[in-house]
Amino acid sequence: MKKYLFALALGISVSVSAQTELVFVYFNGKPNKAAFYANPLSELTQKSLNRRTALGVGLNDQDAPLENTYVQAIQNLGLTVTDKSKWLNGVAVNVNQAQVNQIKALPFVQSVESFAKNSSLTLKVQNQNKFQEFQNINTVFNYGSGLDQIDQINLKPLHLAGYTGTGIAVAVIDSGFPSVDNGTTFSRLWTNNQIKAGYDFVAKTSNIYEPTLNAHGTLVLGAIAGYVQDVFVGSAPDANFYLYRSENASVEIPEEEMYWIEAAEEADRQGVDLITTSLGYALFDDPKYSYTYSQMNGSTSFIARGAEIAVNKGIFVLFAAGNSGTQPWHYMTTPADNTKVFSIGSVDETGASSPFSSYGPNSAGAIKPDASARGTASVTVNGSTTATVTGTSIAAPIAAGGVACLIQAFPTMNRDTMRNSLRSSASLAPSHTDQMGYGILNFGSFFNAVLNTSELVKKNKLAIFPNPTKEIVNIVSEKEILTVQIYDNLGRIISTEKNKKSFKVSDFAKGTYYLKIQTKDGIFYEKFLKE
Repeated sequence: MKKYLFALALGISVSVSAQTELVFVYFNGKPNKAAFYANPLSELTQKSLNRRTALGVGLNDQDAPLENTYVQAIQNLGLTVTDKSKWLNGVAVNVNQAQVNQIKALPFVQSVESFAKNSSLTLKVQNQNKFQEFQNINTVFNYGSGLDQIDQINLKPLHLAGYTGTGIAVAVIDSGFPSVDNGTTFSRLWTNNQIKAGYDFVAKTSNIYEPTLNAHGTLVLGAIAGYVQDVFVGSAPDANFYLYRSENASVEIPEEEMYWIEAAEEADRQGVDLITTSLGYALFDDPKYSYTYSQMNGSTSFIARGAEIAVNKGIFVLFAAGNSGTQPWHYMTTPADNTKVFSIGSVDETGASSPFSSYGPNSAGAIKPDASARGTASVTVNGSTTATVTGTSIAAPIAAGGVACLIQAFPTMNRDTMRNSLRSSASLAPSHTDQMGYGILNFGSFFNAVLNTSELVKKNKLAIFPNPTKEIVNIVSEKEILTVQIYDNLGRIISTEKNKKSFKVSDFAKGTYYLKIQTKDGIFYEKFLKE
């Protein structure tokens, strides 16, 4: 087993009968959907409805529940339905040819599609449709060993502005979360009631903290939410979390795509704002289910279709690009190939692409990955300690935390606009590479660019000089300065000045500092370099 997993593709196979295949049975319509439209709260939470309202996303038939009589009719054929999707409007079952023929005869069945890429079954020709503000917590952190990866994506300006993910709902869908329930590095989450729900869609149980489960999900969560006083801080430590298991680390089977879709549907029901996943699929234990590069077009795989639906519901969906850069299969895996999924590549401490980081574009020519974050020797937490890990698996949650902070800062911003702005503000934009996408994310640049277009800033211009400086910092503003807080590069307050437009910094050590400037009309954030 690899120490740090991405696609979790292990050398353990499962016995699959040559006569059976995993298929998805699509239903025709939802005859009882009117009841859902009359009472959306029967299927969705108020938080989920609020997200749709804020982003102008309307309800549609995908939101309505499956028709239970259809599911029961499939079960009456002697088939076991363990996985189902209201978004795709159907169920997954393992069948042989005779059972396929029985299913096709049912009047409510639209079509049957195999997960196998070269199916041995005779299936119905498909005709499926295309898949169509909280109070800020002004927390001051000593980032410790997590400082470099936070600074590389320039996330600190959002944290200093009070945007640390407060009130934002993040779903982490992964392989399991052992030690999250008892590790001291996660105790702050429990103290503040930030873990809201969890479920294991593989075992169909609520025990996502089972010690025997793979700890990949724990490491991913730690990069966003871990906290050790003066030792480590994640990228969105004040967010709320929904933890779902969709990955069986001991096998690589197509059912895992369905588990993820089920988890995403539950995340949508709960009203999450963001889904982050450090998994992906290309090669399965049974080769008949494996994908080719030509199928990495963003719409072939079931999970890519499901992920796109999640995006269309107003959820920001973020995936790791993959760790196959040095392997024969060196491309990203699905659903990172979907154009609406924001996929993350890996860089090292110098900003160079990590050799293992998977390559784009997708097979339709779309630029992938979208952008990059630190994935070589990054820091997270596990149990009661920090851990240094490597992979796009860790770059993705570091980036996801930054996105959570942006959503807190700009909750009604159109998500397409947010994705495009993240790309255009990255380090290589408008250029790109096949491993790094548009480059290293720059959350501070995005944040300041949006603030600089606001009417408040237009009416209340402010500047500092000289910058860099050796002796003194001056503030030029038409408005009265009430307070100036000065933070060092670790996020610690080192000085507070009141009613001053000029202050000495000659005794400061050389380095980068941040100013939080309070005027009568607003708060401004500036950065200066002490020489």
